[in-house]
Amino acid sequence: MEGGNNTTKFFSDASSFVAKVIFFTKGKGLHKDYLTSFELALRDAAISDLNLVSVSSIMPPECKIVTREEGRKHLLPGQIAFTVMAKSATNEPNRLIAASIGLARPVDHSQYGYLSEHHSTGETAQKAGDYAEDMAMEMLATIIVLPDDPTLTWDQREEQWKLSGKIYKTHNFTQSAEGNKDGLWTTVISAAVMIL
Repeated sequence: MEGGNNTTKFFSDASSFVAKVIFFTKGKGLHKDYLTSFELALRDAAISDLNLVSVSSIMPPECKIVTREEGRKHLLPGQIAFTVMAKSATNEPNRLIAASIGLARPVDHSQYGYLSEHHSTGETAQKAGDYAEDMAMEMLATIIVLPDDPTLTWDQREEQWKLSGKIYKTHNFTQSAEGNKDGLWTTVISAAVMIL
């Protein structure tokens, strides 16, 4: 078959498209123009110089979480970066907005986890973050068992989920703000940036 070796090589290199490292970041921007407020939020999050490609919500197995500062050392200006992003914007004075990324992953990192994006108005950072975490855990639960499985429980003291005797950790990364009193655009973002 013509091109067979090239096809085999492509598929053997597919693992190079699985992120090995991820970092979380957030930011806020304020400007009279919506697009500029979004750009300023990206700058505040230290990702405005990247070509961001939106991806869906799988936390790859064995993916290491690093700080934003460490993650940025591996990305060059103009580089394409795969990102799960939540954003919210308003020009309504005093309107509460939030953008949150939730993460749910098994304690066994050889299994994949889930990321969720939550964009909200009228919610505190705490409420938006809790909701994003719960969404991520519910998505993860659907691949293991039914989401209403009675063994799915939250351990408040340990701050972890348990499902069928296994432990799952959740986190959220949330940026919130109140709409500018003078009606300028306020934009908030939260993002999970993957590094291949």
